[in-house]
Amino acid sequence: MIKRYKSKIGLELVIPLTLIFGTTLFLQLIVEQNLLAIAIVVLIIILIVHMFVTTHYTINGDILEIKCGFTFKETVDIKTIKSISETNTILSAPATSIDRIEIQYGKFDSVVISPKQKLEFINDIVAINPAVVLHFKIK
Repeated sequence: MIKRYKSKIGLELVIPLTLIFGTTLFLQLIVEQNLLAIAIVVLIIILIVHMFVTTHYTINGDILEIKCGFTFKETVDIKTIKSISETNTILSAPATSIDRIEIQYGKFDSVVISPKQKLEFINDIVAINPAVVLHFKIK
């Protein structure tokens, strides 16, 4: 079974990034007209957009593959997952929203992700590894 989940894209990340880089680009275009600075800002914007568009999580048999942009690729053996918890941490993670889950696996490892279809994703993980402990607040 191969199943791919896209990362949820959160406005809480998109809006500040758009304001920061949009303003910087606007100022460079209008005020300073520094071509090198414009090129650097455009490159950063392209890399951020690429990261948002390509971040996904794939369940391939017993393996969870996590991919984020050009730089982050990790695999997790689903049988080693101990727990899944909800989190809103803003620490760097292969997640494009702060509506996140933290997966504890192996001896001391963890990864924070933000699948768009969170409940379906968790159900698929638990179907493969029923020993996973879930830590969620009841809403």
